[in-house]
Amino acid sequence: MPAESRGYLPLAGRVAVVTGVSRRIGIGFAIARRLLGDGADVLIQGWPQHDREQPWGLDEAGWTRLAAELREGLPAGAGRMEWWAADFAEATAAAAVIEAAAERLGRPDILIANHARSSAEDLPSLTVRELDLSWAVNVRATLLLVQAFARLSQAADGGQPRGRVVLLTSGQHVEPMPTEIPYALTKGALQQITATLAKSLADRGITVNCVNPGATDTGYATEE
Repeated sequence: MPAESRGYLPLAGRVAVVTGVSRRIGIGFAIARRLLGDGADVLIQGWPQHDREQPWGLDEAGWTRLAAELREGLPAGAGRMEWWAADFAEATAAAAVIEAAAERLGRPDILIANHARSSAEDLPSLTVRELDLSWAVNVRATLLLVQAFARLSQAADGGQPRGRVVLLTSGQHVEPMPTEIPYALTKGALQQITATLAKSLADRGITVNCVNPGATDTGYATEE
């Protein structure tokens, strides 16, 4: 149920970081809009260059229109929003995103690692370049985001959780993905590391969960 219908803003005063927000049809856009509507201040990360390289291309509306649509129809008291462009292929980008959120909005309470590098490479066409890029963006950057997020967190008060981390996986554990080997490999790594991260951060009052959103048409689906 949207925040507008509930009549209250349960996340007022919270700060969230949502990665992978550069297209209005994307999952990240929907997550960020929901958090803003629930009262959270949100820093959203995007890297349009990745979309430019994909079959679906850039969102033609650009950042200005994307930002406007994120805020359209939200209730009074909706959260503040900042946008940060970052290429997670760069080793320092993940920490920079978390630091930017802290500087602009306050210490983050919520991290949604929604970003992903998508590529279509089967076994015969597999390349070292794509393996390395997919690893850097999908796995390395996600772990460094979690590390930077935890570094800024405070110890739990009275055993109450002080932070939420949500990772996004895909369907690689449900059925084979032979035409997307780098993507399936790296998304599988996130699923497998979730329990270890959760154990690592439990005493900090930070929960870590991994979500498979299922088949979602974010612009790639054919009519079939």
